[in-house]
Amino acid sequence: MRLRNVKNKTEILNNCNYLIKDPKNYKGKWHELFNNKNKIYLEIGMGKGNFLIKNALKNKDINYIGIEKFDSVLAKAIKKIPSDLSNLYIIRGDALEVDNMFFKEIDKIYLNFSDPWPKERWHKRRLTSPIFLSKYENIFKNTKRIEMKTDNEDLFIYSLETLSHNNYALSDISFNYHKTHTDIIMSEYEEKFQKEGKNVYHLFAEKK
Repeated sequence: MRLRNVKNKTEILNNCNYLIKDPKNYKGKWHELFNNKNKIYLEIGMGKGNFLIKNALKNKDINYIGIEKFDSVLAKAIKKIPSDLSNLYIIRGDALEVDNMFFKEIDKIYLNFSDPWPKERWHKRRLTSPIFLSKYENIFKNTKRIEMKTDNEDLFIYSLETLSHNNYALSDISFNYHKTHTDIIMSEYEEKFQKEGKNVYHLFAEKK
């Protein structure tokens, strides 16, 4: 993926009240930052923020956190965030560190159009690999819930297998999500794929 540089991105990040620069300091204490005990939904790889921000605006009784590792992408997302949004925070970080940021406090994880890491030697980097599923075990509060969307069929099949092997119950499995669902809050990638008529794959996974 080629990333376009954003002018003044450092200044944008430094002046953002929604950006948490030291997430490890809040491990196990995110409810204190939100100042409530509402559910916390986490999007890993939030991109330019369309999905996360629109959900936060729509569902004020749910707290949202987004993780993104690229400064230029984060800067674009920050420009979209309204000044009075109280149920959203974002983190500049790598998904590999997710279990160092949270502990027994996440109610749901969103994986929207994650990097498929298509080569076999890269399979450990996929966000539904056994390595990442093991990390998620430590951050979920009670019931473990993962909702995933992708345009990559191979990643989707891989994820169905790894989630099943890790005792997740799968539901709402779709190989053409937009054909069977309407009124969807979409990420930037999803809007692009819908316009191009590409299939979007979807699953919901849950483990008690």
